[in-house]
Amino acid sequence: MEPTGLIPRQPWMSTPETLAVMAAFRAAGAEARFIGGCVRDAVLGRAARDIDIATPQEPERVLDILQTANIRAIPTGIKHGTITAVIGAHHFEITTLRIDVESYGRHAKVEFTDDWTQDAARRDFTINAMSCDEHGNIYDPYNGLKDLGRGWVRFVGVAHQRIEEDVLRLLRFFRFYAEYGKPPISRNALMACRKLAPRLPELSGERVRGELFRILTAPNPADTVSLMRSEQILNHILEEAGEVGPLRMLAWLLERAVKIDGLEIDPVRRLAALLKPGLDAAAVFAIAQRLKFSNRERKHLQAMCAPGPLVEPQMSAKALHIACAKVSPAIVMDRALLAWAAELAHQAHLPRERTQAWRSLIETARDMDIVPFPLKGRDVLAKDVPHGPKVGQLLSQVEAWWMDQDFHPSREECLNQLSEILKIQNSW
Repeated sequence: MEPTGLIPRQPWMSTPETLAVMAAFRAAGAEARFIGGCVRDAVLGRAARDIDIATPQEPERVLDILQTANIRAIPTGIKHGTITAVIGAHHFEITTLRIDVESYGRHAKVEFTDDWTQDAARRDFTINAMSCDEHGNIYDPYNGLKDLGRGWVRFVGVAHQRIEEDVLRLLRFFRFYAEYGKPPISRNALMACRKLAPRLPELSGERVRGELFRILTAPNPADTVSLMRSEQILNHILEEAGEVGPLRMLAWLLERAVKIDGLEIDPVRRLAALLKPGLDAAAVFAIAQRLKFSNRERKHLQAMCAPGPLVEPQMSAKALHIACAKVSPAIVMDRALLAWAAELAHQAHLPRERTQAWRSLIETARDMDIVPFPLKGRDVLAKDVPHGPKVGQLLSQVEAWWMDQDFHPSREECLNQLSEILKIQNSW
């Protein structure tokens, strides 16, 4: 087919690594084009996340082409036609044009083809079915350019059928709508999503987490989350979700209202804003387990959802210092943002003084230097206290005294306080 558009040469097209890969195909007399997301984002003037390439050449031939050009080639998915070219820190997924013969969710049985339109037909959305050559000529068999301009997220083919082939496309529909879409949304797609939503538990936690995080970090995520709730989608992946108001206000705070150095958009923080208030520790842990959180993500969510210490603008400098020492300045900042957003969800226009107080609290926590508590468990053991819960209890008592003294007592003074506590307890 003939090209139907042209994009200016992108910076990623001109890097030495990209030029080397395309030159390897050109030297072999083989066609290769950029495909999918990098083309879509180039049309919109957005930075490309990944540079994917497609070619009519079969995988073994791709391996030969790359090896002849002294480019490291990894057969990452050779059965399904994917070879990864590696040049330094740059990775390029190079996939042979293919058609799905049978579909098994994420793992279809494929046959290779030299037909670019047939390959485009197996992609999920029209805006992801475009390709372009190294000169920027765009090939667009399903009118993705027009849809991208209108903000329409449309399935290639029949929505119900495409989701049945791979239920992850249901969540990807909402993710791409959150990132690229504008009203009106496709009613046929929504009907298909609602009907097939009960199949969402078939997906792995990793897949659900990946798409949910992309939705939560999109601009105005509350609009998409509200839509998912109204279409009976959200309850199949996050039954613990509460009102979307706090999420809406949290996104507004960091995207539009305030600019505080050191605060970035964070999907786990946004998830915490979406959860029902007052969830117990077991429920929070279950969410992290179900969505296959990393240890860092799980601990972050647990710290934000755990009870106390209360963070609010009227707290004294000493109380703020103690809170930061107990849970870290970063968690205090997160809790402040969540509390601020929840407050805004109930009262959209706060007095200027209240707004400034929230901001001041966050900036103070950000800039706070925390002095580490000078005692360890071994210091208690050295006092002939046996291993067991009493060690932690004694440390906590001394630490509470140390904090109440504005963190000033030295290690020697803390050891003396420990001795005093033990003396009192032993006299009982």
